[in-house]
Amino acid sequence: MKKTITKLLLVFFLMLIYAYTLTIQNLPNKLVIFEGENITIKTLFGMQIKLNQETLETASSSNTNAISPKTGKATMQVSLLDHIKLKDVAVDVLPKTKIIPVGSMAGVKLYTSGVLVVGMSEIEGRDNKKYKPYENTGIKEGDTITQVNNIGVNTTEELMQIVNQTQGKPVEIKYIQEQQTKQCSIEPVETANHNYKLGLWVRDSAAGVGTVTFYDPSTKTFGALGHGITDIDTEELINIASGEFVTTRILNITKGESGTPGRIQGTVENQQNIGKIAKNSKFGIYGTVENIAGLKLDTSKEMELALRDEIQLGKAKILCSLDNQKIEEYEIEIEKIYKENNYNNKSMQIKVTDNKLLEKTGGIIQGMSGSPIIQNNKFVGAVTHVLVNNPQEGYAVFGDIMLKQAKEVN
Repeated sequence: MKKTITKLLLVFFLMLIYAYTLTIQNLPNKLVIFEGENITIKTLFGMQIKLNQETLETASSSNTNAISPKTGKATMQVSLLDHIKLKDVAVDVLPKTKIIPVGSMAGVKLYTSGVLVVGMSEIEGRDNKKYKPYENTGIKEGDTITQVNNIGVNTTEELMQIVNQTQGKPVEIKYIQEQQTKQCSIEPVETANHNYKLGLWVRDSAAGVGTVTFYDPSTKTFGALGHGITDIDTEELINIASGEFVTTRILNITKGESGTPGRIQGTVENQQNIGKIAKNSKFGIYGTVENIAGLKLDTSKEMELALRDEIQLGKAKILCSLDNQKIEEYEIEIEKIYKENNYNNKSMQIKVTDNKLLEKTGGIIQGMSGSPIIQNNKFVGAVTHVLVNNPQEGYAVFGDIMLKQAKEVN
């Protein structure tokens, strides 16, 4: 009996240690918030949080601490029973910011940092035999080739030129795989037309259309899409070296139906430059504006960011441009709010209720991603996803997440 109790106590003790360890690991190293925004931290019994000289204590595992510091930098100290230091978290508090919601369509041109491996295939050599020169090298789809024989490559043409110059000698390839830099050697295969190939299909650019979410006059930066741009073959986020934001001309709108998402088709050819794209993240694309006229801004609509505690369930509106040169407002409902979600761009669940929009698009369609959401004359967030089986509903990302991403551009 005593042995059983001892074992149970040991298991309980180990589980308790695991719970505290997991809680500490989940604490970020750095937090960026806006003035007035609460830092909400879930803690366990005995854990205490100090921000500068202010102390908040917890009394149970279900307690949640909410701290609202002033503009500037601070350190949040997490300790156990006020004696055992667990972790320091750097806190950067940004001043309240006003933005101008946009809602216009724009074209996107992205150029990768290195060349992206999007496929592999056998090569037929001069001897008519099939070869797989990449086999057993470790390189795979989704990897980014950055150097060949210590020479940087950013385009498919550069890669092909270096490989052909080797005349069949093994090439040393440096590539990035899951954020780790690796290296391998591949011996090119000579084809019947005397070209040398590695058997790798690569891509160095991407293009498309989407909606501009906001413009920040204080920094001349913009945010768009609310989600990142991924490669169509690998489904990986494209690691960009640079990018262009240009005006676009809408060619066609396909109405969405259950099981078949609709989409907006546009062209980026022969269009005017708007600005440069500096960042492609899972929360959208961001950069600087050079041609402000290309955004079709209504400067009278400058408004504050809505903090998460200010967002309410119920009516709101989105701005989007479904007719060339014309931005319109459409009614939606905010059905669910996930206040503590900082990990993906499904912060809110929304529903299109505007009959005019439903008639034209069937609801949310591809190309509307980035449409700004306004509630109580404040910027709430942006449309990001559509529910495939119900195009009337979808998801949106919090505005504070997007604005924080934009602040990192400058």
